[in-house]
Amino acid sequence: MSTPLPLLPLGKSGFPNLRANSFVYVDKTDLICRLAKTQPKVFLTRPRRFGKSLLVSTFESLFKHGLRDFRGLNIEKSWNDKTYDVVRLDFSRVKNFSSVEQFRVKFFDSLASCFNNVGFEIPQDRSRTIVLLTSFLEKLASNSLVVLIDEYDAPLSACIDNKPLFESVRAELSDFYLALKSCDECLRFLFITGITKFSSTSIFSEFNNLKDISLDSEYGTLLGYTENEIKTYFSAHLAQAQATLRLSTAELLDGLKSNYNGFCFDRHAETKVFCPWSVLNFLNSPSQGFANYWYASGGHPTVLLQYFKGHELRDPSGYAEPKKVWLRDLETPRDFENVDCDVLLTQAGYLTIRSVTPNKVVELAYPNQEVAMSMAQLYADQLLAGKTYSSTDNTALEDILANGNLEDVVRRFNEVFNAVDYKNYPITSEASCRATLQVLMIGADMVPHVESHSALGRSDIEVDAGSRYWVFEFKFAETQAQVTHLLAQAVDQMQVKRYGGIPRETKLLRAALVFCAQERRFVAWQEVKSN
Repeated sequence: MSTPLPLLPLGKSGFPNLRANSFVYVDKTDLICRLAKTQPKVFLTRPRRFGKSLLVSTFESLFKHGLRDFRGLNIEKSWNDKTYDVVRLDFSRVKNFSSVEQFRVKFFDSLASCFNNVGFEIPQDRSRTIVLLTSFLEKLASNSLVVLIDEYDAPLSACIDNKPLFESVRAELSDFYLALKSCDECLRFLFITGITKFSSTSIFSEFNNLKDISLDSEYGTLLGYTENEIKTYFSAHLAQAQATLRLSTAELLDGLKSNYNGFCFDRHAETKVFCPWSVLNFLNSPSQGFANYWYASGGHPTVLLQYFKGHELRDPSGYAEPKKVWLRDLETPRDFENVDCDVLLTQAGYLTIRSVTPNKVVELAYPNQEVAMSMAQLYADQLLAGKTYSSTDNTALEDILANGNLEDVVRRFNEVFNAVDYKNYPITSEASCRATLQVLMIGADMVPHVESHSALGRSDIEVDAGSRYWVFEFKFAETQAQVTHLLAQAVDQMQVKRYGGIPRETKLLRAALVFCAQERRFVAWQEVKSN
């Protein structure tokens, strides 16, 4: 009888429960110990599904119960502090509201309830919560209280598209942080975490000694799994996945790295981590293969959805191109209205640090294939502006490429272009035509190869579809009069440069297509036989 695999901590954010029930725990307690000993006030941003809530729960257990839940972990030999009163606030619980009055009720009730656990008397008049809380904190002994705030930005993200409401909520939150600041002698440890870095909450202006470790190299692996940690803590699960998928050890690790690794939270770009949520989902269901878990579970946080209500993504031709920003733009808190799109995408986990130059220019890129596909889905959502393109048989594009003829494929391409938000994303060049199809293919979980090299040139898009391998060459016509010439040019180019000529087991299909700007669709096409 085979030995049961250790339990995976999938979706587990309660540290005591995780430890009591023998779930796999990747031991980060040496870093947790260092942070709790040396930094009295800490701020940390990370994307969703990276374990922020579990980290908050770990701090809560450590300060409230000492080493009760830490037997056998690294921290045992170095932690000797006493226990403290702990207040844990989860601001995601107060993010559903439509008016400042509703927010106040939820917010003040949450504050009163959480601080009641350490002796604060819940006021009859909730409007006096902040005033009475300030008085309560002033009477506490020095270094006697630990305050942990999870998802601090959730209320602001929830109303970010409503400026008057945003400002009202911001003011209420600022009053709370001012109360903490005015009584900060009572604080042994303050930990604040979320996704984004808002400058307008009074956090950064009032807490002068608040240590932002979001890009601190020392804590770059505090959240997320390193490759060595995966090999060490999940060896039995890796073996199962290897057997299920019939992969070698190297092939399995390569698949994990290309799909789920690559996140860098290190201003020196020296360390990378895997997304825990994606790795755990893969190990939990290896028979699903290297599926995309990012977008459905945390890849479209509220702050991004709200941001794109008032801002457009760049032209799709900018998809997958590395982006460059100053390091200070990643480190400095911004008002939401002034935040750079690439900075916000980095905080949300869509982009990550690839390299940093000596003069502090950061190159940003997608961390891995899973996120690249998720980004394409985000682009597709924006391009289609919430619409879906119509189809007589509702067959997926991948199925049409796998089983249909060129006429079917072109018809589906044109349905796509007809659905695109043309006002904001006009097709103005061959590059934007190619990029739009690339984005929509990737968003549909296909993996197109763009500008693939042959011995003599580069095709526009190549893509696997079942037992077929399609090679496309696009031309862009400003007017109908150019179409015939451009089609002949595309056919000749494919033949002369032998696009798709590498021997393969799948059936090769090559097609030349001409997009006409006047008609906003492909108007001419031809299958190109292999030489």
